[in-house]
Amino acid sequence: MAQSCPTVKIERLLLSTDGSEFGEGAIREAIKLAKTCSSKLFAIYVIETNPEYETIAPQLVEKAEKEARQHLEAVKAMASKEGVECEIIARQGEDPFKYIVEEAAKNKVSMIITGRRGRKGLKRLMMGSETAKIIGHAPCNVLVVPRAANIEFNRIIVATDGSKYSEAAVREAIGIAKRCGSTLIAISVVPSETASPFDIVHTEMMKETIVEKELKMAECTIKDLKAASEKEGVPVTGFIYSGKPYEAIINTAKEKKADLIVVGSHGRTGIDRLLMGSVTERVIGLSECAVLVVKS
Repeated sequence: MAQSCPTVKIERLLLSTDGSEFGEGAIREAIKLAKTCSSKLFAIYVIETNPEYETIAPQLVEKAEKEARQHLEAVKAMASKEGVECEIIARQGEDPFKYIVEEAAKNKVSMIITGRRGRKGLKRLMMGSETAKIIGHAPCNVLVVPRAANIEFNRIIVATDGSKYSEAAVREAIGIAKRCGSTLIAISVVPSETASPFDIVHTEMMKETIVEKELKMAECTIKDLKAASEKEGVPVTGFIYSGKPYEAIINTAKEKKADLIVVGSHGRTGIDRLLMGSVTERVIGLSECAVLVVKS
């Protein structure tokens, strides 16, 4: 575990938990982070229900309330054992993410920490829908922690495409690396669709022009990132790949044994109205390590 707090202004953290096995990593890392940063930890459990269900099966709602309270008390006890102040919050209603986002704003937290899938998560899905909604609507950064992930801030991967979203991710990654003495690895990926844009519209000459333009943009992005990083005294290694961006990010993280990937919520080609970009969603869904999604 890093001896230094990885980021500033992190007085308050919000842990979203539902008592499922998928949230065990988030609980562990939230308590570790709160301990390192001397942060106050809020732990929220939202029981998904609705007025009709409450009328038809009040005994089941009561049972769920009891289980939620027991789980939150157990989290609070774990935090207390590590010397972390923990306030527990139990809510119930439809659309759990709304309560989580509401509590994040109300308590002015700097980061939401959550598991990749929730109790209702289907194994065939890469990421739970509530996690996606939390990321999409959160007023702050979101740290998604797979069950077995262990964050030490030793090696950090930051993915950038030069968008305003990835610029925010780069600033955050440099800051974390500086405070924790991490090894920082930056990557930019020229999408394979750009490298091989075979269709009836583009002539071969146009394809070469597009690829050349994308490569030049990636080179400039990495060059700017290196300059910003070295200005902060943080050495960085930069790579430019071609292919599917999410695969390049995941494979690099595995190869370099990264324990954290930092990404923006959207990419350069992302659509703002979507909860998050498709690359970010796939990276979260497939990563073996934790992923910090930085909101711009």
